Amino acid sequence: MLASGAAALMAVTAIGGIAAGEQEAAAKAASAQLSEASIQSLAPALTGKANKPATDVVKDELVVTPAADPKITTGPSATEVSVRGGAQVSVSGEGLDKVAKVTVGGQEAEIVKAENEQVTFAVPGVSDAATGGAELAFTAADGQPVEIDPAATGSAQPASAEGEAAPTTLGVSYVSDPGVQKQIDYVMAHWQNYNSDHYMVLPGVDCANFTSQSLLERGWEEDEGWHYRGGNVSSSWISSTAMRDYLNSRPDRATPLDDTQRDLVRVGDVAQFDWDNSGDRDHTAVVTQVEHTDAGTKIWVGGHTKDIDFWDVDEALATGGGTVSYFSIK
Repeated sequence: MLASGAAALMAVTAIGGIAAGEQEAAAKAASAQLSEASIQSLAPALTGKANKPATDVVKDELVVTPAADPKITTGPSATEVSVRGGAQVSVSGEGLDKVAKVTVGGQEAEIVKAENEQVTFAVPGVSDAATGGAELAFTAADGQPVEIDPAATGSAQPASAEGEAAPTTLGVSYVSDPGVQKQIDYVMAHWQNYNSDHYMVLPGVDCANFTSQSLLERGWEEDEGWHYRGGNVSSSWISSTAMRDYLNSRPDRATPLDDTQRDLVRVGDVAQFDWDNSGDRDHTAVVTQVEHTDAGTKIWVGGHTKDIDFWDVDEALATGGGTVSYFSIK
């Protein structure tokens, strides 16, 4: 009896063990299914896409690439610029929309346009005597200098004393304005030797006539208000007062300046004298030299009637009296 009871107990225990094992296996399977179901249900919320495997969630994370630092890879579009300024010059590269400052020979230039691949700036004017090279410098918005690729110079960069490559620099060269140079060359050639083969001569009152000739040499074109036309001349061509009125009506060609603005006067500009302070203009000449000193600006003029190449304006006023005014010629 004891033996049969023990056998029966062992049988029941075995059956119970099998049942317990099956329950544990079933629980594990249910847990695995729940975990997978939970992940599948969360995946759309994480990725914004339905029915997407959870393993792809990481692939959809936004990757932000840092913007490249500005770098110049192509040199200036023009290497020679007029001393009178205003020329627009461009350099190319990448990240150039971050350029915040451009200087030419240490003088700040106006940035006309700054885009990712190109920055354009207007070259500032310098004195007529300041011809020669001027270094270009570019500064980013963070205050750091913009990197310049050595290839942008178009030539090999010299090495330093230590054998390392010297910093890459770019530059332009200031040159005399070709139109102004032609104008002054004409004045120098004919202030004494009148060009009577091509123009009439007005004895004693040829100053405006000669000044008009110089402006034509400079590159001005005749119009209805100012012309010579083979002797069929306008009053503005030969009369100082009429020339003043014409220039005042043409701000695209000239800007009036008074004697307190001497620092703005340049070679090639027009000087006019009112000897008796009557309000009209009695004499006209071309500015042939300007010097800026600590004591102020000195100006010399050349022309006809007072046939001279360099007449000191201050001496002219001291001997003739009256006042002087100017037109800055564009």
